[in-house]
Amino acid sequence: MGIDASNLRAGGGVTHLTELLRSAEPGAHGVDEVVVWGGAATLKQLPERGWLRLAHEGLLDRALPFRVAWQACRLPSLARRGCDVLFSPGGAMQPDGMPRVVMCQNMLPFESAERARFGVSALGLKLRVLERSQGGAFHRADGVIFLTRYAREVVQRRIGRLHGAQAVIAHGIGSEFSVAPRPVKAAEWYSIERPFQIVYVSIIAPYKHQWRVAEAVAALRSSGCPVTLDLIGPSYSSTYRRLGEVLRRVDPDRRFIRYRGPVNHRDLVARYRDADAFVFASSCENLPIILLEAMASGLPIACSNRGPMPEVLGNAGIYFDPEDDVSIQAAVRSLLLDSQLRERCAWAAYERSKGFSWRKCANETFAFISRVVQWRRGG
Repeated sequence: MGIDASNLRAGGGVTHLTELLRSAEPGAHGVDEVVVWGGAATLKQLPERGWLRLAHEGLLDRALPFRVAWQACRLPSLARRGCDVLFSPGGAMQPDGMPRVVMCQNMLPFESAERARFGVSALGLKLRVLERSQGGAFHRADGVIFLTRYAREVVQRRIGRLHGAQAVIAHGIGSEFSVAPRPVKAAEWYSIERPFQIVYVSIIAPYKHQWRVAEAVAALRSSGCPVTLDLIGPSYSSTYRRLGEVLRRVDPDRRFIRYRGPVNHRDLVARYRDADAFVFASSCENLPIILLEAMASGLPIACSNRGPMPEVLGNAGIYFDPEDDVSIQAAVRSLLLDSQLRERCAWAAYERSKGFSWRKCANETFAFISRVVQWRRGG
């Protein structure tokens, strides 16, 4: 099996490939060797396995035009010469003449209303290009892996029915996040001195609606609810400016809403464990890994009712409209005031998170790719 990691540079794509290879047992699915082509920074993060060969390609350390040229000119000969199947977890276009499997990891290119939130910008243009390039890759592939049923339905509604094999295979969640829910406290226990601490981890972006969560928390404080909000994650500059305008208006001294910026992995685990509840207000996701992290961390969750979130969280949370401050406010208030609801949601989310493991993801991924090869061979 060959794996094209040319467009995996950082973030969730590299995490997925790392954990997939760390958890995989390819021999159980008839795979003798796996070769990964990638840049030095990507390959450095991958595990050492006896059946795994990491092939550094110098062009993949360079800018996007060089990586695209490598995919078009060098990848076809490498793949045809040494592989029975080519897997592209980044959803890139693949060469003809051999079984090909791709993965859909990004929903923004395929949801026009969400894409429009970026307006006329370089990122908006990039998303339009990705819709065409990834849509073409999905149509040409012999197999496509989706992360949720929601993603499969939306993508095919947008680009048309796919004729290759399809599978829904969820990512896993790291064991370091797993901790049973802590004992709940009655609503009366909380006060301004001992506030109900809410955390929202995600990039500050137009479709994440952090400014609306801030408005909702400010309204709760005004009504006497002792709540605080920590916002964690990197940011797009334009969205951060919008959030900053709201914070200067509702909490100029940062007494109860704090933007922490990005934090490292170890600190993130601690942030979840220090919180009393988690809010997730995104309106566009494929499989929200951050939501899985909060579930595994044993937190009661108030969650957006958009996209795949109800599919992932099920009945283990309280839902709201992410574009309605009043709806967000009501969901958070219900968690604060009802300790039994908090306890039920926290335990239900924690138990549900156990169904998302990297071992399961790896086993299902290699099994599906092997079936695609057999299908192409007529077996």
